[in-house]
Amino acid sequence: MTTVQTMLRRAALYGVLCASAVLSCACAGKKEAPLSPPEVVVAPYDATRGEILFAVVPLANESGVGFVDTGLISDTLVNKLDEVRGVACLPLNRTIAAMRARGLRAVRSPAEARIIASTLGVDGLVVGSITAYDPYDPPKLGYKLALFSREADGGAMTIDPFKLQTAYTDAPKDAATSLRYDTRPVATVSEYLDGANHEVQMTLRRYAVGRHDPDAALGWRKLLASMDLYTEFAVHHAVGRLMETERLRLAQPTPEGSAEKTPASP
Repeated sequence: MTTVQTMLRRAALYGVLCASAVLSCACAGKKEAPLSPPEVVVAPYDATRGEILFAVVPLANESGVGFVDTGLISDTLVNKLDEVRGVACLPLNRTIAAMRARGLRAVRSPAEARIIASTLGVDGLVVGSITAYDPYDPPKLGYKLALFSREADGGAMTIDPFKLQTAYTDAPKDAATSLRYDTRPVATVSEYLDGANHEVQMTLRRYAVGRHDPDAALGWRKLLASMDLYTEFAVHHAVGRLMETERLRLAQPTPEGSAEKTPASP
């Protein structure tokens, strides 16, 4: 081996050692990013009697888009309800099994909603539909949800849960104080979340805290680049609004002469 070859080999080895040393120092000097607590939804119910039990009816597809996976979105809704402090939610398969046992492929009437709620023995039943779905950047998702209470006295629901034509703010003025749980949903939400809307992006950014790697290439915008992640955000937002609507309802004074409200249940 010539002297020149020996010198080249030594130079190459020295370069490798230097690069390894620099990389080791860089890794050793890099501090781990601090953990941040994510936004948590808290139920407004009395938790001293245990968690409130909900169930979710598979969401209907009213978006006009044929490739919406309503089963996946319904499962996400179950998971997000389970994340609410003070609320437990039955697996979607339990609700589907109860519907099949009753010969129902979907819940299309108040009577059917009451049957499912009574069969499952839950405190609340969530029904609704997907009204808009666009997975392309920026993503868009619309939904309508209604929370129905299972009557302790076996009374019948007389409102069609799928006639959700208006937003909660368009409901009659006495809706917030009404105790006639058998004639209307106890809470409804309706919203269209456009990923291009800056208000939606600000809400998404708050939701992303504690749920993504801040050092990732896209940062919180990763949730805009993935429809699955955006759907999780949208459903979390829907559940939060549902609980806030319930909080406002339970905060209303009890009408004189009516039965006393029990915040322990929907």
